[in-house]
Amino acid sequence: MADPSQLELARRQIDFARSYTKTLLADLEDDLWFVRPSAGASEDAGPAPGPTHIAWQVGHLAMAEYMLTLLRLRGKQPGDSDLIDKPFMRLFLKGSTPESDPARYPAPAQILAVFDRVHDRVMSELAEYPADQLDQPVVEPYAVYATRLGSLLFCASHEMLHAGQIGLLRRLLGRPPVR
Repeated sequence: MADPSQLELARRQIDFARSYTKTLLADLEDDLWFVRPSAGASEDAGPAPGPTHIAWQVGHLAMAEYMLTLLRLRGKQPGDSDLIDKPFMRLFLKGSTPESDPARYPAPAQILAVFDRVHDRVMSELAEYPADQLDQPVVEPYAVYATRLGSLLFCASHEMLHAGQIGLLRRLLGRPPVR
């Protein structure tokens, strides 16, 4: 049986990962959010656009945090579409292809609003979440772990993985490293 300290550890890890990601975003102007910087040249025609951009990374993190925490722990609830709606989720699902055209996406401020809104709700609900439910199975499907605690722990790891990608994008965009 999971104890309350495991829930608090997971909660702190999720919050730390978000705090770190936000430091990576703090000095990025909106016009950089949709740039897919190249890390090298293709054989046939100069630099090819890179595979991703900041906007996709941040939108993906908002979607994933919702899926790995709120949805997996308690299922879809009335009002969840006010946190993050289906069109937003579709844009940033695993396997979606980032596109360079900003018109295909919400503005950076809107993406950040969802990013922050989902995280605030996660932190609020986890503060009241019963630790005795952490060993229960998650609402299907699950990504890595079949338990609710595992899903929370993976959420933090997943965000740090994408924070690394955002850090690399920063460097390719000419920004200094944060740490």
